[in-house]
Amino acid sequence: MTDRINESVDYLKSKGFGEPEVGIILGTGLGKLLDDVEIEVEASYNHIPYFPTATVEFHKGKLIFGTLQGKKVVVMQGRFHLYEGYSLFDVTFPVRVMKRLGMKRLLVSNASGAINLDFKEGELMLIDDHINLQGGSPLAFHGVEKLGERFVDMSEPYDATMNQIFEEAAKNQNITLHKGVYASVVGPQLETRAEYRFLKIIGADAVGMSTVPEIIVANHLGIPVSAISVITDQGDPENLEKVNIQKILANAAKAEPDMVKLFKELLQKI
Repeated sequence: MTDRINESVDYLKSKGFGEPEVGIILGTGLGKLLDDVEIEVEASYNHIPYFPTATVEFHKGKLIFGTLQGKKVVVMQGRFHLYEGYSLFDVTFPVRVMKRLGMKRLLVSNASGAINLDFKEGELMLIDDHINLQGGSPLAFHGVEKLGERFVDMSEPYDATMNQIFEEAAKNQNITLHKGVYASVVGPQLETRAEYRFLKIIGADAVGMSTVPEIIVANHLGIPVSAISVITDQGDPENLEKVNIQKILANAAKAEPDMVKLFKELLQKI
């Protein structure tokens, strides 16, 4: 893996990528943050050695380097998922590459369905903890100890300092920011009524199909990480509506300006 990471990094440096202070992973329908980035260079995923290619139509496929709020950032415009047929190794490979480029902190966004019905469509949830239901670990491979401690402590997977800044920023800007537990499943199918009931019983506030692998690897690499989830739909097993992808994307777009404000204020203060 080390050779692959180095080859990817060498390619990016040859294209003009510098050393980022912060890495940002943009989830489903959450690309507007790039409007505020002073872009210096970008690379398509399918040109970067060993990078997967985004196959979901509403996920772009570019790695972008530039400046946001005075900080050098590297931004993933689109991410990878297990449901696309990739392994956990593939899904998290970009995090390891961004770390090797020089990334010091990681910010993650995603779209999710509310299990906690106090959370409404178009609102935001700061992820305080998570439940891994993806059936594996991105650290379960031979030689992982060469890249970091094999038995990674996950008692505090999300950085308390950055989370506090997010909460203060939300309060200052009158933005509703819930705090809760994110459950990550494989997908791509949505949950059944029984599965929504199960997720509630085990303590999930929201459910999605991403993020947790990247968080685990960030902790493996010793990178402080924080994540915000956009609530795009509600998983009410007693009144379950059929999935409407266009509605999900519309709700993500509705919440996106608030998420951008929070990300920008965080970058100012770290």
